[in-house]
Amino acid sequence: MTIKSSIALLGLSLAATALPAQVWRADQGDGTYRNPVLFADYPDPDIIRVGEDFYFITTTFANAPGMTILHSKDLVNWQIAGHLMDRLEGNPRYDLSDGGDYRRGFFAASMRHHKGTFYVAVSPIGLNTRIYRANSPTGPWTYTELDRHAFDPALFFEDDGQAYLMTSIGTDGTVTLLTMNEDVTKITASKVVHYNKGAEGSKIIKRAGWYYLFNALPSKLALSVSRARSLQGPWETRPQIDDTSGGHQGALVDLANGEWAGFVMVDAGSIGRMTNISPVYWQDDWPIWGTPDAPGRVPDRAPKPIMGHPFAEPPASDDFSASTLGLQWQWNHNPDDRRWSLRERPGFLRLHATQADRLWTARNTLTQKGQGPRSSAIVKVDMRGLRSGDVCGFGTFGKISAQLSIVGSDKGRRALTMMVTDSTEDGPRTETRVASVPVSGQTLWLRTDMDFVRDEGRVAYSSDGRKWTGVGDHIPLKFDWRTGTFQGQQFALSCYNARPDGGYIDIDSFTLSPLPEAVEEARP
Repeated sequence: MTIKSSIALLGLSLAATALPAQVWRADQGDGTYRNPVLFADYPDPDIIRVGEDFYFITTTFANAPGMTILHSKDLVNWQIAGHLMDRLEGNPRYDLSDGGDYRRGFFAASMRHHKGTFYVAVSPIGLNTRIYRANSPTGPWTYTELDRHAFDPALFFEDDGQAYLMTSIGTDGTVTLLTMNEDVTKITASKVVHYNKGAEGSKIIKRAGWYYLFNALPSKLALSVSRARSLQGPWETRPQIDDTSGGHQGALVDLANGEWAGFVMVDAGSIGRMTNISPVYWQDDWPIWGTPDAPGRVPDRAPKPIMGHPFAEPPASDDFSASTLGLQWQWNHNPDDRRWSLRERPGFLRLHATQADRLWTARNTLTQKGQGPRSSAIVKVDMRGLRSGDVCGFGTFGKISAQLSIVGSDKGRRALTMMVTDSTEDGPRTETRVASVPVSGQTLWLRTDMDFVRDEGRVAYSSDGRKWTGVGDHIPLKFDWRTGTFQGQQFALSCYNARPDGGYIDIDSFTLSPLPEAVEEARP
């Protein structure tokens, strides 16, 4: 194997010392925005308005904490408010036992607000549906488990307070209405009310005496809308948009002025599934995405739905000086809390090696979403705590997991190794691209670049944070719902050892910056 330096890497030699910059800005600062509003993997969206505030819940599968909740004042500028659950409960595989549960976990949720209480209906795959509730979107949340599994449930409160769930499974298309009791803890009745071949991802709204049921049609990557004068039906169904015109799973949210906006996710390649926001107008009591001048499609750029609010975005860079992890971070499954700390060395994240023979089965891999269209992340690490057999590093995680790791060996020697794991339908397959590059000293900088325009990445290291050496050539970036983590490519910090007596690595900082367009490599 060869180690390559490139102009693209050397061209970022000053990035490590620069302040983090925005990778993507939806709010254009002139009263308009561009899609996607978040250039990252925020799938299975549901958005509600409570007064002047919008809340957005999104799927996180087996990551912990689980089910991210975001907040916005204008549907364009979003920040993370919190998560539905600190840890995933109900399945030992959520602790990464027996190979874990990367592609299952928690799927699409439905969020509603009724009489001062926030509700979330969500169905862990293989378990019964849960109804979470809290007085604030930041929690604390408690839940009641129902007596059945309702796939991708849509929670809806009628004007008189009666609660319902609507559910359908795409392989069937039978749409079932479930009636809830007064305190939303039990199902009291069930009735098939509609059939929509391939439908799932249900969402319900009510407007001007009409009920509207939105469904994703995954086989077509399309969105349909059905309407009726009663939840019992009869329903009539029309196509809406698809991934060529804006997306295939979502619905509408009302604005305080009586207008409506659409939200919809679109499969966007290796970055995952991103959410678009669209103007919506009405024609003969049917919603039309887009504008009368350009109907039936989500615009790339449009006036902001609500003016006057400043730019905001979820956090990314982190100096680990807080007493708790930033809300942008998630573990690959429930973490072993004995094996990580922000307090053992204040100002550093300490990852103790968990016992595993490879990355895919290692607990306490800490991730955050890859950012598009192009981004570069740098971590500064202290290697002094590594012991023989430790494999601790930084890279990508998902369908393709490429890790540049520091390996501890006897007598305090350390070397870099670069491995690429492809999650296939037959299981993860790991290729060692570079076996050993000796490194010395106590401090090292590791970098991971993600170019979602080209669907390729790079990893590199530096002894001073300025001059970079690439390792292992380009990395493919991919998304595949059948394999990987069912998420877009993530940045990931990891530390594991095949033996139980491993050491640790201290992470000083994580800095995210835009990655300039790639330039031709200079090959030695």
